[in-house]
Amino acid sequence: MKKNINKDHKPINKKMLADATLQSLVKLNPKSQIKNPVMFIVYLGAIFTTILFFFALGGIKDSNCWYIFGISIVLWFTTLFGNFAEAIAEGRGKAQAESLKSARKDVMARKLHSPEVEATYEEVKSSDLKSGDIVLVKVSEQVPMDGEVIVGVASVDESAITGESAPVIRESGGDRSAVTGGTTVTSDWLIIKITAEAGNSFLDRMISMVEGSNRKKTPNEIALQILLITLTIIFIIVSATLLPFSKFAVDQSGQGVQVSLTNIIALIVCLAPTTIGALLSSIGIAGMSRLNKANVLATSGRAIEAAGDVDVLLLDKTGTITLGNRQATEFIAVGNNSEYDVAECSQLASFSDETAEGRSIVILAKNKYNLRATDIAKHNAKFIEFSARTKMSGVDIGEDCIRKGSADAIEKYVESLGGEYPEDCRVAVENVAKAGGTPLVVAKNSVVLGVIYLKDIVKEGVKEKFNDLRKIGIKTVMITGDNTMTAAAIAAEAGVDDYVAEATPEIKLELIKKLQAEGHLVAMTGDGTNDAPALAQADVAVAMNSGTQAAKEAGNMVDLDSSPTKLIEVVRIGKQLLMTRGALTTFSISNDIAKYFAIIPVLFASIYPGLDALNFMNLTSPSTAILSSIIYNALVIVGLIPLSLKGVKYREQSVPKMLKNNLLVYGLGGMVTPFIFIKLFDLLLTVCGVM
Repeated sequence: MKKNINKDHKPINKKMLADATLQSLVKLNPKSQIKNPVMFIVYLGAIFTTILFFFALGGIKDSNCWYIFGISIVLWFTTLFGNFAEAIAEGRGKAQAESLKSARKDVMARKLHSPEVEATYEEVKSSDLKSGDIVLVKVSEQVPMDGEVIVGVASVDESAITGESAPVIRESGGDRSAVTGGTTVTSDWLIIKITAEAGNSFLDRMISMVEGSNRKKTPNEIALQILLITLTIIFIIVSATLLPFSKFAVDQSGQGVQVSLTNIIALIVCLAPTTIGALLSSIGIAGMSRLNKANVLATSGRAIEAAGDVDVLLLDKTGTITLGNRQATEFIAVGNNSEYDVAECSQLASFSDETAEGRSIVILAKNKYNLRATDIAKHNAKFIEFSARTKMSGVDIGEDCIRKGSADAIEKYVESLGGEYPEDCRVAVENVAKAGGTPLVVAKNSVVLGVIYLKDIVKEGVKEKFNDLRKIGIKTVMITGDNTMTAAAIAAEAGVDDYVAEATPEIKLELIKKLQAEGHLVAMTGDGTNDAPALAQADVAVAMNSGTQAAKEAGNMVDLDSSPTKLIEVVRIGKQLLMTRGALTTFSISNDIAKYFAIIPVLFASIYPGLDALNFMNLTSPSTAILSSIIYNALVIVGLIPLSLKGVKYREQSVPKMLKNNLLVYGLGGMVTPFIFIKLFDLLLTVCGVM
C-alpha cells in the first residue's frame, strides 16, 4: 500500500498555526516586508497611523484619536494577515521537510579498500564519506549516502523517500543502479560507489526543495508583482492629490470637511491591490506543496508554471514508458518440439542468469508449466556464463549441452555441431522482431528447440494517460535508441502520437532545440545518463527517481514514483497555479474598483452634496465607510487563504473560456462582495455607536 511522504501530517495543525502566528510577527522586520512592495505600503500606513494616534493623544489632532487608533489597529492586522498567509504556506513546506529529515541519519558505513565483497574495510560515519568512496551495504542496513551500484543486486526499501512500501530492485549497470542515502537494503548486498558528499545528497536537496521559504519567484510572478506595484503607485498618487484638493475645495465652497491624512492613508490601503499582494507568495509556495503531494519534487517554481504551458512531451522509452527490463512472455516451439520442451530447457539455461530477463524466463516456465527448480548439482551441471563474444549462455548437464542466445549465435553454434537451423525458427524470430520484441533462440545439442519471446512491458495505465494529455493539447513523442520496427510496435501499444527511433543523446538534444525554435514549450521525461543533455535543455524536465544520478541532476523535477504518466499531474498543477493567481488577481482588482465607488462618494459628499446621490448603500459617514472598508480589506485576506493554498478547481478548458469564467465568478464576485460586507460593517459600527 502506498503511503505518500507528504500525507504523514495534517495539512494545517495546531503546531503549524502557532508557528505561522509567530512568523507573522517575525516578518514585521522591514527587511522582510519590503520584499512584498504592495504589503509594504500597508506596513508603512500602519506605522504612520500609529504615529498620528500618539500625536492626537498629545493634542495634535488629525481626526478623532480613537478613530485613528481603530484605523491603525486594522492596518496592523492587515499586515499580519498577509504575513500569516505566507507563513502558513511556508509552514507546510517545513513540515514536509521535517518528515524527510527523520530519514536522514548519520550511520556507520563499511568503506572498502577495493570493490570486492571480501575486501578489507574500515568503519566510518556516513557524514565522512566523499564522492568516489566505495562502501558495502548488507541486508537490513541503511544506504549511507547517494551512490551507484557497481557490484551486486538487491531489494531496496525506498519508503522513507518515495512513500512506496514495495521494495524495488537495484543492480549494477543499466538505468536502475542509482541508490539514495536513507533507503534500506532488504535482501542480499550491494557494493556502492558514492556520488555525493554530506550536505549535498539527494535527500538534502529534497529537504531544501520542499522548504517553501527557499522558493524563488517565477518570471510570471515577478511580472504580476510589477503590475501590482504600478497600480499601487497610481493609487498613491491619486490619493495623495485628494488631500490638497479637498482643502482647496473647502476653501472655495466654504462648506464641508477637509479629508484627513488618516483617511487618505486608509484610502490608499483600500484601493491598492492588497488582496492579491498579500496572497501572491502563498499561492506560489502552495503550488510547490501541491506538487510535493503528488510525489514530485521541483527545484523551482518556474518549472511548475512552465508545465502549465507545455504542448509537447518527449518520453524516453526504457524505464519511462516501459518497465526498463524485458520480460519473457512466450515460449515458441519449432519443428517437432513442444512448448514444454522449450520452457524446460530455457529454465535450465537460466538458473544461473541473475539478470531481470533470466529471472523472468524461470518465472514464466514455473507459472505456465509448473516447472520447478531441480537439484541439478548432482548431475555435475556446468553453467556457461553469457559472453559478449559468443552472445550465448547456458548449461551442460551430463552429455547434454543447452544454449540460449541470439539467433545468429545459436545458428552458428548448431551448424558447428553438424545440425541444421530450421526455417520455421527464422520465421518465428522475424515475427517476434516485427512485434517489437527480442527473440532468444534455445538449442539442445545440435537441435533448435524454439524461441523465447522477450518483450518490453509497457507500464500500466500509460495509454489512458496519454489520451488525457492529448485532450489538453499536449503531443506525446517517444524517443528511443531501438530500431524503427521495435519503436513502432511499442509506440502503437503505448498510444503515443509520434516516435523517434535510433535516437542518440545528440538527436534527442537537437529535437528539443528544434521544437523550442518553433515556439513549443517542451517537457521531457527520462531516467538514463544518456537522457541528461536533453533533460537539461527541456523547459520542464522530469527525471525518474529510479534513474541515474546524472538524470536527476539534469532535471528540474524528480518524480519519486518513477511514472511517466505523472507529467499529466504536473501539467494540471502548473495550470492550476496560473488559474489560481489569475482568479485571485481578478477578484482583487474587482474589489478595488468596488471599494472606490463605495468610499469616494461618501468621503466627498460634505464638500459636493451632489455626490450623495452616488451613496446608494446609504453609508452612515465617511468614518464608518473608511473603517468598514479597511476591516473588510483585512478579513478578505484571511477568508481567501484556504483558496490560495488549495488552488481553484482545475478544469480542462480553453483560455477564452477560462477568462470568461474568471470574469463571471471572480470578477463579478469581487465586485459585489465588498458592497455587501462594507454595508454590514457600516451598520454594525453605527448600531454599536463606534462612530
